[in-house]
Amino acid sequence: MSFVEAARAVGISTRTGERWRNGRGASGRIKAYPPLNAAPVDVSSDPSRYLREADRVYIADRLLEKATIRAIAAELGRSPSTISREVRRNGSTLADRRWHYRPYTAQRRADARRPRPKTGKIGQNPELHDFIQSHLTLRWSPEQICHALRRRFTHRPDMHVSHETIYQALYTQGRTELRRELTQTLRTGRARRRPRRLAPDFAGHRFRSRWALQLPSEL
Repeated sequence: MSFVEAARAVGISTRTGERWRNGRGASGRIKAYPPLNAAPVDVSSDPSRYLREADRVYIADRLLEKATIRAIAAELGRSPSTISREVRRNGSTLADRRWHYRPYTAQRRADARRPRPKTGKIGQNPELHDFIQSHLTLRWSPEQICHALRRRFTHRPDMHVSHETIYQALYTQGRTELRRELTQTLRTGRARRRPRRLAPDFAGHRFRSRWALQLPSEL
């Protein structure tokens, strides 16, 4: 039967028939679905936040068939950015300098990145670690250290952290990025985080924050 005859036989419009035939991408609350002639995807019934090994095998097969990223994403019911990021992060270069996506290698890389806890940015960078630790010893606040890093290392994003990152390195249990006794050098002197202040104390908190952001004269 022709396409128009087939659509008329099942009682749908030709526009709906085109969506059935070509598939549809996700839009708002509408879920994506693959075209009718797409190969079946072996995906378990339970939804998964992460790509599974079966998904990666399917991606590798479709890449060999020269399928586009958007087509693969529609067939798997994923966002195109998810597939693009997966291919970019877990692809590899062969001996002849040809790029290739190997699903089982990609699965091993994803499994290796998943375990927690991970070493934070401060623990990975000795220079950043020493700078923060030395200035905490001088009783600088995390906010002052954050701004000093951005001024001194303007063109080095690896030396930029937020004040919350410094607080987490000090207070979070199980981390060894900064010495726990350095919490005594903070102006509050607290050994653990304090819950967020209530609304009536907001004005006083804003005044103290402005005072804390004033950098020492050494800068």
